[in-house]
Amino acid sequence: MEASTTFKQDLLLREYGRNVQDLVNHILSIDDKAERTRLSYLLVNLMAKLNPQLRDTQDFQQKLWNHLFVMSGSKLDVDAPYKLSAMEYLNDKPQPMEYPLNTPRYKHYGKNVELLIQRATELEDDKEREAATISIGKLMKTLYRSYNKDSITDDVILSDIQQISKGKLNLDLGYIESNNLFESVGGRSQQDSGSNRPQQQQNRGGDNRGRKNPRTTSNQRNK
Repeated sequence: MEASTTFKQDLLLREYGRNVQDLVNHILSIDDKAERTRLSYLLVNLMAKLNPQLRDTQDFQQKLWNHLFVMSGSKLDVDAPYKLSAMEYLNDKPQPMEYPLNTPRYKHYGKNVELLIQRATELEDDKEREAATISIGKLMKTLYRSYNKDSITDDVILSDIQQISKGKLNLDLGYIESNNLFESVGGRSQQDSGSNRPQQQQNRGGDNRGRKNPRTTSNQRNK
C-alpha cells in the first residue's frame, strides 16, 4: 500500500516546520515560473540549514529538492537542477537485517581476532607467520585488559591462540616472556613513566632543598 502525499507532507513538516510549509504554499501561488524557480533555490538553501544532517548523505541536494516537491503536493513547476520525484522509496519496507549466527568462542576477543588468526594460518612464510602471531598476541592482550581488569599472562594468550588456530600457530613461551613480545610499546612506556615518576619527584624535591630562596637573597642585597 502506497503512502499518501498528505502522509509524506506530515513527515517532512516535522523536519522543517510550519513556516517552511507556508513558504512552499506561497511559491505555488506565484504565476511567474522564473520567480518560482528563484524562490525555490532560496528555499532549498534554507532547508539545507534546517536539516544539516542530510549533508552526510549521498546526493543531499537532490533529496532537498525532492522534499520541496513532496511538500508542494507534487505540484511544484520550476526549472529544477534535478528531476523531481515524490520519493516513492519512502513507501518501501526496510530490508531485513542479517544477524550473525556464529558467536565467537572467546567473546572478549571478538570475531575479528578469529578471522585474523585464520588469515595468519594461511601465511606460508615462517617469519611473516611469526610476526602476525606476535601482533595478534598484542591485540588479544589489549582486548582482554579492556574487557577484564584482571591481569593476564602470556601463557594464557598463547594457549588461546593455539586453540583458535587449532595448533597451527605456536611460539616458544620463554622467548615471548623474555622479550615482552605480547606487550604493546605504549603499555610498556606508560608503565615505565609511572614507575619513574616518584623518583623524579623525589629528585626534584632534593634539588629544591639544596637551593637558596632567591627572594631572601634579593632582600639581603637590598640591605
